[in-house]
Amino acid sequence: MANGGDHPTVPPRLRGNPTANPPPPRRRFTPPRRRVDLTEENQSLLNSFRSSAALTPQETATCTQSLFRLMTSSDASQFRELVVRLGDGNDLRRMVSLLTSNNAPFLQTARNENGSNRMQDLLGRTDDLDNFFLIAILRRFFDVMCDGDSSRVALRGMRVFSQEKRAAMYDHLLCDAVNLACDADGYVVLNEIIDDSDPRSFYGGRLLYVVARNAQQLSDHAFGSRVVQRVLQLNDLRCTRDVAVSLRGHCVFLSLTKYGSYVVEMLLDTEEEAVMVADELCGV
Repeated sequence: MANGGDHPTVPPRLRGNPTANPPPPRRRFTPPRRRVDLTEENQSLLNSFRSSAALTPQETATCTQSLFRLMTSSDASQFRELVVRLGDGNDLRRMVSLLTSNNAPFLQTARNENGSNRMQDLLGRTDDLDNFFLIAILRRFFDVMCDGDSSRVALRGMRVFSQEKRAAMYDHLLCDAVNLACDADGYVVLNEIIDDSDPRSFYGGRLLYVVARNAQQLSDHAFGSRVVQRVLQLNDLRCTRDVAVSLRGHCVFLSLTKYGSYVVEMLLDTEEEAVMVADELCGV
């Protein structure tokens, strides 16, 4: 127990002045933004985007080349500085419009690691900018999804776009799901989307159903088999049942193939469908 002269719970600076207020919290010092000097080429690019005059075909070609170099450069400071100076209004809209207006430069930029990262930085800023990116992605959807770097632009869009834009992307995904599943790079992206899918959601459920409905074709394919296996790894009763129904009558053949045997083995490991598969393998 404390003695009369002890103050175990009162800080020394408040002893003798119990009504003293504690000092105000320190303000966090935010240093001013360090301004980066743009290169001559990027300053010219900035001036072009700030100008209200329409670009001539020659100016468009020059700006397109300069923009590609800016987006893919190993020096990110020039890109960040240019975006800051453009702001979020019409000037930045002109830049993104040029970036997404031509299929070849857009895809070439998106397939570059630096270009992909900087495109992702531009997504989700405003609805207008997202519209430009959405149109560009959908024009070459399969090609975008079959590359590791460019697919990250599309996947980022599927997370930050408005619901309406995400729905448009999922509609394309459902149409291309089987072809993506059979592509050496596309199946990796598709599996990533499957991992993030909720079987109970509208589009997640539809995507998983498309894979299950085409399980017979996909199971005998080097890459498609891995997509079917990924669906089964979700351990969702409905998805597993849909795959089993799709493979009914084909389990014996698939069990004798290199890739199909993996799918059949996974079904045998499930409590729900093992009996059906076992009966088919035994000729019952």
